[in-house]
Amino acid sequence: MVALCNKTYPDPVIKIDSLNDIVPEGLMLPVPGVDYGTLDSLLGYAVRRAQNALYLDFYRATAAWGISPQRFAALVLIARNPGLRQGVLGQAMGLHRSGALRLTDWLTAQGYAERRDTPDDARAWGLHLTATGKRLLVKLEAAVAAHDRNLLQALGDQGPALKAGLERLAWVATAQSTIPDNKPRRQKP
Repeated sequence: MVALCNKTYPDPVIKIDSLNDIVPEGLMLPVPGVDYGTLDSLLGYAVRRAQNALYLDFYRATAAWGISPQRFAALVLIARNPGLRQGVLGQAMGLHRSGALRLTDWLTAQGYAERRDTPDDARAWGLHLTATGKRLLVKLEAAVAAHDRNLLQALGDQGPALKAGLERLAWVATAQSTIPDNKPRRQKP
């Protein structure tokens, strides 16, 4: 049973085909005898290696529910912003429209979220968590908060500074990868 807003609900049922569908393949630790060349000097490669390890640790922390970090983020955003439109959810998560659609379809198929017509526009709908989604999110938030506390504790005094540095890195990299009309700078093949 889960308590939420002075009510109790039965535990949500996991509805996934396989954890293999959402779990990264494995750690990206340096392999003895492999020459990584310039990769070892690249900030982006170190961040990618760390991200992969964090994802695996996240999956261990949330294994009972079979929820990926992306799906967890969507549940949090929908819970905190009832009526959130799918396009805004995609924008907040850095997803293309098709990715936001697939994510929304998955959440609704699992019974965690639902689409509801918006009162001010009959042509539009917003996303809302269902009671099942709310119950699940209570458990996930506790597990993910414990997971994050453990990571920060392991980093000691450097934890908060690292988090702040990564947030700044995201802003800097975004600013450097876009031009004024906000299109990525990519060379045509």
